[in-house]
Amino acid sequence: MADTDFDYDLFVIGGGSGGVRAARVAAGEYGAKVALAEDDRYGGTCVIRGCVPKKLMVFASTYSDVVEEARSYGWDHRQGPFDWQDFRGRLTQELDRLEGVYRKLLANSGVETFDLRARLKDAHTVELADGTTKTAKHILVATGGHPVRPDLPNAELGIVSDDIFHLDQLPKSILIIGGGYIACEFACILRGLGVEVTQYYRGAQILRGFDDEARGLVAESMRDSGIDLHTGTNIVEMALAEDRKDGPQPTASAASMGAGVKQAAGRSGPVWVKSTNGGEKVFDMVLFATGRDPSSKDMGLEEIGVTLGRRGEIKVDEYSQTGVPSVYAIGDVTDRVNLTPVAIREGMAFVETVFGGNPTPVDHDLIPSAIFTQPEMGTVGLSEEEARDREPVEIYCTSFKPMQSAFAGKSDRVLMKLVVSRETRVVLGCHIVAPNAGELIQMAGIAVKAKLTKEQFDATCAVHPTMSEELVTMRKPVRTA
Repeated sequence: MADTDFDYDLFVIGGGSGGVRAARVAAGEYGAKVALAEDDRYGGTCVIRGCVPKKLMVFASTYSDVVEEARSYGWDHRQGPFDWQDFRGRLTQELDRLEGVYRKLLANSGVETFDLRARLKDAHTVELADGTTKTAKHILVATGGHPVRPDLPNAELGIVSDDIFHLDQLPKSILIIGGGYIACEFACILRGLGVEVTQYYRGAQILRGFDDEARGLVAESMRDSGIDLHTGTNIVEMALAEDRKDGPQPTASAASMGAGVKQAAGRSGPVWVKSTNGGEKVFDMVLFATGRDPSSKDMGLEEIGVTLGRRGEIKVDEYSQTGVPSVYAIGDVTDRVNLTPVAIREGMAFVETVFGGNPTPVDHDLIPSAIFTQPEMGTVGLSEEEARDREPVEIYCTSFKPMQSAFAGKSDRVLMKLVVSRETRVVLGCHIVAPNAGELIQMAGIAVKAKLTKEQFDATCAVHPTMSEELVTMRKPVRTA
């Protein structure tokens, strides 16, 4: 039953994974009267324009080498061209289905939904885009984040990650700007789908913040796959190629492609780019994967006393509570750990704290994660660089050609790495670069989260023949630090 002074016990702004989970658990398990407002599609970034469609594109892109590899195993298959139109149609159907699942979950839990933008009018009042207002004892902001373009003239000529899933056709060539996981994942995806991929990253090595040895192998593998990866390089100028009569001209394929990139005025076409190293080139398309900002703009937050950070992130305490006691925030809009499972856990902790009467802080320690490059990278805990700055460590590491690809005569390599405390023998970090590393790191994450020692890893019998058996068979450290 709702507090008689308010329309609802809880009003959630944002229909992504975290907001939906919090809303339906508060309503379904605790009997709270709950409403939720979402001005876009239900499912949020993960389901509609992030994890799910991206992973399906990862699957699609991995089939390009299957026919060639199968011949090494005695199969005689014929390879045809990738049909983007067919795949995109199936992808749209799947996302529609998943959005329907989210809506049904909310409805079945008794959550009232509003397909409208919402902003805060005061500490207990939400104003919807149609002008109506709703009051709630508690308000939860779960509006996520959005991709941003750099502050560069003609930046509107480039697309962002949200746009990838809606292309009418794939470009023949693309320039990807950025070196984070989104940039690297889409570089591998598009290369696997047959696109000529160039990638610029201003830093010295891609995947900043991850283990140096692991990200080095990913970069090497990307280059080996045909991605033209340039580190220490950024874009300084861009324009429609047809406006640059003195610069490189588009090839016939690029000119006919038309890029599908449109200015505000509606013109489209191949894009001319100049880089920091002085090079000039024309691409069918430019993708900016240069970061994401929290979606907190024009929500009335600061006006009611909620503190925002420099990039617009909502400042919260360990219980996801803002400086305004009735207002909470979870997920990417807080810019803590921007992962879907984390947003869901934050939502659950919020419900347990507010409606379960059990103050539950969010545990952001030792979260496993995966980067869906090719090969994938799975990681949990400290990198070698982070660990050695804290205490003396031993490094157990091996890199080798996996059986499946070695038999086919391919040069692919994988990496298995453990970072171990010399004093306590606890495994501080595990890093895997290999096919299906995301699946492997989920299991390894349990051991690292449990703070198992290297000797406990060693006491586990190996599963042979597998790549992952190396995690329990490395007996001597390759170095100490």
